Amino acid sequence: MAKEVVNPDELVVVGEELDHVRIITLNRPRHLNVISSKVVSLLAKYLEKWERDEQAQLILIKGAGRAFSAGGDLKMFYEGRKSKDSCLEVVYRMYWLCYHIHTYKKTQVALVQGISMGGGASLMVPMKFSVVTEKTVFATPEASIGFHVDCGFSYMLSHLPGHLGEYLALTGARLNGKELVVAGLATHFVPLEKLPELEKRLISLNVGDENAVKATIEEFSLHVQLDEDSILNKKQIIDECFSKDTVADIIKSFEVEASKEGNEWIGPVLKGLKRSSPTGLKITLRSIREGRKQTLAESLNKEFRLTMNILRTTISADVYEGIRALTIDKDNAPKWDPPILDQVDDEKIDLVFQPFAEDLELKVPEQEDCRWDGKYENSAYAK
Repeated sequence: MAKEVVNPDELVVVGEELDHVRIITLNRPRHLNVISSKVVSLLAKYLEKWERDEQAQLILIKGAGRAFSAGGDLKMFYEGRKSKDSCLEVVYRMYWLCYHIHTYKKTQVALVQGISMGGGASLMVPMKFSVVTEKTVFATPEASIGFHVDCGFSYMLSHLPGHLGEYLALTGARLNGKELVVAGLATHFVPLEKLPELEKRLISLNVGDENAVKATIEEFSLHVQLDEDSILNKKQIIDECFSKDTVADIIKSFEVEASKEGNEWIGPVLKGLKRSSPTGLKITLRSIREGRKQTLAESLNKEFRLTMNILRTTISADVYEGIRALTIDKDNAPKWDPPILDQVDDEKIDLVFQPFAEDLELKVPEQEDCRWDGKYENSAYAK
């Protein structure tokens, strides 16, 4: 396993059992509750235990501090760059867990008070109820650092209306709480000051009945109205530009729109798009497009292959250069390889999408009678 900067005595995930309610608190507030291997293992342990427990009916998940979860522990991946497959176990366990979160048998509520990005948002979006606030910030910025949208987001984003999914995946654009509800990535908007009271009410409700839980949340939730300058009001332009077949064509189309009066908002987005990893952008667009035709399980299997091939630098080391520029040296000046879109060979992109040998694929158990099978410790990798 890659080295993690985690205090062995630190409770990175706190699990509580209160009669019929179970509470998960992501508990690394100083690190914005990033997801490490220890976090993944504890989440899986609690969720399996509670799904099997007839006493457990309602599962609440929240983050300590000002973040829900900022996503994967990038420094962990960077520290493991020189050791072969140092992060394979945490990647396998996380994607396997993502399937179970999407298909969980008990009522789940995410209370999302702040930052919810990348893999961290995979603990929010699939929940039966996801409650966001005016402080919630969502983004999937992975392509910008030479990675790809993962943890099920090639499936989730590809199923959004029109081509909003491509826009969010390629630009890493941020959505606020109101926008998340309108886009269908969250279910309810509750003012931050009311979130603690909502949590108390859900605990006192003490049941997992979906209608009862929904009615309780709706007592606290507000009807949302988009701000005038919301990106969701730019749907026509987004669908026009991000429906194009290639990243190059998307950028060209976006440039044309940027030259028109009233489209000043495009400039900064376009600038960010052009600064992103060309390889990451190409992989991400293809993954989203494939996600439109895939099941959740197929998307997760594909994402596992992509992640491992990217971490193995099969065609490029951009992911490590992106992490270096963003979080290690913080110079925000990555040197991509190759540096421009025209030099990214489509045949090389094909390589990272190739299936692994059957025994080396992610084992997502789709049959009900073996729902919790396929764990890492029973895989060919562990053996």
